[in-house]
Amino acid sequence: MTHHSTQLSERSRGTVLVLAATICWSASGLYSRLLTTDVWTAIGWRSLFAGLFLIGPLLMLGGGLSRRHWRAVVQPAGLAMIACQTISQASFIGAYYTTSVANVAAIYATAPFIAALLGWLLLKERASWRTLATGLVCLIGVGIIMASSIGGGRVVGDLLALVMTASFAMVIVLPRLNPDLPALPPIIVSALLTFVLFAPFGSAGSLDLHNWVVLAAFGATNFSIALVLFIMGARHLPPAEAALIGTTEIVMTPLWVWLLLAEKPPVATVIGGAVIFAAVVCHTAVELTRSRRKTSS
Repeated sequence: MTHHSTQLSERSRGTVLVLAATICWSASGLYSRLLTTDVWTAIGWRSLFAGLFLIGPLLMLGGGLSRRHWRAVVQPAGLAMIACQTISQASFIGAYYTTSVANVAAIYATAPFIAALLGWLLLKERASWRTLATGLVCLIGVGIIMASSIGGGRVVGDLLALVMTASFAMVIVLPRLNPDLPALPPIIVSALLTFVLFAPFGSAGSLDLHNWVVLAAFGATNFSIALVLFIMGARHLPPAEAALIGTTEIVMTPLWVWLLLAEKPPVATVIGGAVIFAAVVCHTAVELTRSRRKTSS
């Protein structure tokens, strides 16, 4: 097998794995709609399953039991990561319970650009004019979505989706503030902390077999399996290409609940989501083209 064909084979494998991870992530709206528990129970127990199912990847990816990895959890960057991840997880489920799946998916798509803004503010990283322009267009899309929600009673859910997105953007930025910060230990601790904080306010009696199965699948596929697939696939792809594949989540997440549960996205969300999707795809496509040119030259 030639070097070129080996590269193509690795890229194909990476594409399949990243796409599979994106499909797992896109099922989040479907899981949230299948749950029949209250929001507190959903937040707490979904987080517990997510933390438990991450123990396997932690051991698989190496260094999971080393003291150095776990000591980092109690350092300032580790504590900040735990706090942001806890806020993000809680807001994530809360948003699904109080607004449409399409609204959550569209608002969440702006996370990379909020991260770029935070990187500029906190790390003094220069953001390209393309990134800033794309972020501005995404903000317009979010404005269209939220403006229609004010009259439709979904504004609280949209705000929770925005809080989730901003806190997740901080999770993206924090490892750049401290490159030695391990990723998985703080996420596992935050998942268990979310369970401790929210489960007492829920109703354990509402957890019948149906809800146990949905919550376990939610935690397993949406956290553990998706994360492992993405990490394995991203190794074989340029970052811009992995990001471009990931943008399909914006479309797939509301598509599943539309096809399977007949939850139609609001017209304003379709318009705002289309603006955000077009902006993200154009930006990542340009970045991908630039990276390929650099590689070929």
